[in-house]
Amino acid sequence: MDFHRILFVLFSLCAILVIGSVGYVILEGWTFFEGLYMTVISLTTVGFGEVRPLDFSGRIFTMLLIFSGIGLMFYVVSAITQMVVEGQIRDVFGRKRLERAIRTIKDHYIICGFGRIGEVIARELHSNGIPIVVVDNDPERLSVLERSGYLHLFGDATQEDLLIAAGIERARGLISVCSSDADNVYIVLTARSLNPNLNIVARAGETGSEQKLLRAGANEVISPYELGGHRMAQTILRPTVVDFMDMAMGEGIDLSLEEIPVGGKAEIVGLPLKDSGLRQRLDLIIVAIKRLDGTMLFNPQPDTVILPGDTLIALGSKANLDKLMHMVEA
Repeated sequence: MDFHRILFVLFSLCAILVIGSVGYVILEGWTFFEGLYMTVISLTTVGFGEVRPLDFSGRIFTMLLIFSGIGLMFYVVSAITQMVVEGQIRDVFGRKRLERAIRTIKDHYIICGFGRIGEVIARELHSNGIPIVVVDNDPERLSVLERSGYLHLFGDATQEDLLIAAGIERARGLISVCSSDADNVYIVLTARSLNPNLNIVARAGETGSEQKLLRAGANEVISPYELGGHRMAQTILRPTVVDFMDMAMGEGIDLSLEEIPVGGKAEIVGLPLKDSGLRQRLDLIIVAIKRLDGTMLFNPQPDTVILPGDTLIALGSKANLDKLMHMVEA
């Protein structure tokens, strides 16, 4: 039931009440309240009897009022009933469809907490085609989640059953950005016990929480306050570098900095960088190489050999980065 239909129903109801009241005032000489009372009991057919004896014209007017008013009353009741029933059915089917989609999703990220940070993370992952399920227990954020179109569950992410319902056993990773560090620690502990291979990133708000989250099982811990302060300081100390990084990591430009894992059967495995053709064929700059054991090689030399399991940190156009990704995913 749309807004215009609601307005029409309310306007029609008010109009028939006013017309009936004014009619009795003109035809019978009653007060407006007496006319309103007579109109209401006539339309609702309660049978309380006439306020005062009616003459011929008053009775004719009452019959016309009843015939026209009862039709309108039936319309109002049916419209309200339709609004309630359709809304409930839509809610039920919407929830069922949402639950069915979550049951079938896999290789996704679970975002625990949909505050300002969680909303930004969800938007970034969604825009890059990464499937997500958002979990939050704030009723004020539920309407925002519903409008966003993200798969979501309403409840406490510290509860094991809710994480299982979010598909944690099939998930690629979990991001815990609740406002409470204690909640984040508990979520990380629960998530790690449910899926030992999960990639977990957690938010730390207070000093000392980083080590607790790492011991709980987080792969990475981010402190938004420390990160924000560092970024602001770098904007002052190295503004050109910051502008370049923003440009490389931003959207809408033909330049990007990406990390690309090298498959074991990729054609460039075993070749030194100078012979891989990445610079010559794809016009890409290899900024760094991360080895399988975590060793990071910054500005690798031309004779650095590419090994299976390496992660290439490459800078170049998005089209060429996509070509490299397809080339090494084997």
